Amino acid sequence: MLVLPSAETGERCGDTADIVTTDEAVFADAMLASYRRAIASVAAASKDIRTAALRLAAIWRAGGRLVFAGAGSSGLAAAADAAELPGTFGLDQSRIAIVLPGGTAEPFRIDGAAEDDAVAGERSMTELGDLSRDAVIAVSASGSTPFTVAAAAAARRRGAFVVGIAHHPASPLLAGADASILLESGEEALRGSTRLAAGAAQKAALGMLSSLMGLELGHIHQGLMVNLKADNAKLRERARGIVASIAGVSDAKAAAALLEAGGDVKPAVLIAHGIASMSEAVNWLAAAEGRIDDALRRAKVNEIEGEGPNKGA
Repeated sequence: MLVLPSAETGERCGDTADIVTTDEAVFADAMLASYRRAIASVAAASKDIRTAALRLAAIWRAGGRLVFAGAGSSGLAAAADAAELPGTFGLDQSRIAIVLPGGTAEPFRIDGAAEDDAVAGERSMTELGDLSRDAVIAVSASGSTPFTVAAAAAARRRGAFVVGIAHHPASPLLAGADASILLESGEEALRGSTRLAAGAAQKAALGMLSSLMGLELGHIHQGLMVNLKADNAKLRERARGIVASIAGVSDAKAAAALLEAGGDVKPAVLIAHGIASMSEAVNWLAAAEGRIDDALRRAKVNEIEGEGPNKGA
């Protein structure tokens, strides 16, 4: 643990408690130490994160929604991860909801008092209707934020699978969740500012959670985003590179495969590998539940046997 000199005595003491210092280097070291503890806390929770991710993938595959809930900086961390999912993994935006105190119209204007409104938290889940097929990811540094705890409890009563992410083991949020992710990130260098170390731990945990879900859904192959939404020039170029890399073909052939696939990376990879058409590529992917490696394996086996994915249908 990093210790800092006391401004009054010159002696060393733990973290930044009761310390006043104007030494930028010393305080920077304290912050870096707290960030290291934050990432270590995510590593310690890795098994719980993996388990929750598998359940989220199953819920998504079955047609359920993902609802991200939180208040203050924790809510912003949850919202940021949720907002990236359609672009990164091609997930349907209409099946992703973000629940913050006061709504999402002005997410960067944090109303501190609003996080104490438990009634609003419960109401936010009621407004989402039937939650019996859905998952709610609720994030709170303390694990006791009234808005977030009430939202999570209401969601669970309405049949949702609730993932709780918090930093205190005995907190109400973790106690009331179906899957608990405890991030024991320790004291902040800037005491009480949970946007720092706690925020870093939350961002890392949320990123792992959603990315492992994406992996299970077949949206990651060889460490590449094979279901990304290529809606700008940069991402179209990235999609071309992904197809060329996975299929082992030239840029020109990758571009041609993407053109035939309407810009969709997964079927383009199969087309670049030699699958005859977009419709056939889509069929092979459906048979393989969206996993490129399994689709290619199935296509090769059946090609040898002279069969197609819908033979006998």
